Amino acid sequence: MFTIALIGRPNVGKSTLFNRIAGKDLAIVDDRPGVTRDWRDAAAEIFDRPVTIIDTAGLEEADTGTLTDRMRERTMMALSRSDLALFIIDGVAGVTATDEHFARIVRKSGKPVLVVVNKSDTRAARDNLAEAYKLGLGDPFFVSAAHGEGLSDLYHAILEKMPAQAEETEEETEVRLSSREDDGIDSIEGNLDYEFVDNEDVSQKPIKIAVVGRPNAGKSTLVNSIIGEDRVLTGPEAGITRDPIAIDWEWNGQKFQLVDTAGLRRKSRITDKVEQLSASETMRIVRLAQIVILVVDGILGIDKQDLNIAKHVIDEGRILILAVNKWDIVEERAAIQKQLPTMLEQVLGQLPGMPVVYLSGLTGKGTQGLFRAAMDAYTLWNKRIGTGLLNRWLARQESRHPAPLVAGRPNRLRYITQIKVRPATFALWCSKPDDMPEDYQRYLVNGLRDDFDIKGVPIRFYLRASKNPYAT
Repeated sequence: MFTIALIGRPNVGKSTLFNRIAGKDLAIVDDRPGVTRDWRDAAAEIFDRPVTIIDTAGLEEADTGTLTDRMRERTMMALSRSDLALFIIDGVAGVTATDEHFARIVRKSGKPVLVVVNKSDTRAARDNLAEAYKLGLGDPFFVSAAHGEGLSDLYHAILEKMPAQAEETEEETEVRLSSREDDGIDSIEGNLDYEFVDNEDVSQKPIKIAVVGRPNAGKSTLVNSIIGEDRVLTGPEAGITRDPIAIDWEWNGQKFQLVDTAGLRRKSRITDKVEQLSASETMRIVRLAQIVILVVDGILGIDKQDLNIAKHVIDEGRILILAVNKWDIVEERAAIQKQLPTMLEQVLGQLPGMPVVYLSGLTGKGTQGLFRAAMDAYTLWNKRIGTGLLNRWLARQESRHPAPLVAGRPNRLRYITQIKVRPATFALWCSKPDDMPEDYQRYLVNGLRDDFDIKGVPIRFYLRASKNPYAT
């Protein structure tokens, strides 16, 4: 895939242009400089040609080892992986000494480069337009990423930098058109139900895994350890990650998409706009994920915020894996391993048997167990139980422990079926659903978990009113 890196000083509009080319708001945008701290990529199209675009941190000179210096290194890493660089400058500020410094570095990299003068629609920018030529990187393109102005000329220039597209043969054209016809709505109408989804070959589709937790719990370090590459920016500073960063990865033949997310603090402690946007984006990633790894600091232990995050994941119906990080330097391990399951059972009783993995993101020890637990839970999350088997089970449950009477009359359990997977969702038809006590519902749900071995994953259970055959 042809890859385009967007580089330049902080606050010149890289993330705004990134979102504009991607066609959606992926990167967090704010007026302050330095919001983007790591590079992230996204799929896009330039005149129907697929490309990968990379948003990067702002280029600044800084002391070695500082966060700003590490951010600069990530940007240079993104540049090395690209086929084309868009060197973006601020049309209002004009060409600065920093622009000139990094323009020389980009020129020495040997990468093809296009100069993009952003914010060119403003009156202040018009006086500075000629300055862009002195960078020595060719004719500049004057755009407004915020308003989408001037992008057509830029897209044509990008297209000229891309390798020539092979002409499609008549046979390939026929195959492509016939496949489109086969995918038409009319050809599959009436077949779009949950059975179609359940029968997918999941090994061919990446499983989305969100890595979440409080700031400084070691999420990014764990992600780097899993993929065996220094891909995500890490450091002792809390809250380094702001934008979610998705990474494609494969384990034992199964494709995954790991998403490193920003740390989540209590809402009452969040006053910064960027942190609010980061937290909202993390919540969105959780909703889109299939598996959520909640990373907790093994030294500090489980905090109330960790439990709040866990409850949110369960409410969303996602698979929850608890990863106790920094296990290599934790003392009294035996006591923690004995107490933790009991504590989780008391606080998160709606998810008994939640997988817990003790690991070290720094050394990588325990990460294999993490993915074994994740795949075991994923299998259960996709489990379907036949309706006949469920109703025979229901009859046994009712004979052992009938539902409480309602006004002296039985509350008969008529019929049960599984209406959905991911998570397992059951519907029970009974005489008086509004009068069914919660403890009896828990009795049935716990029975489903025990008898059908679906512990450790969320279950949803709904009551429905049986139709009265004598009603007119």
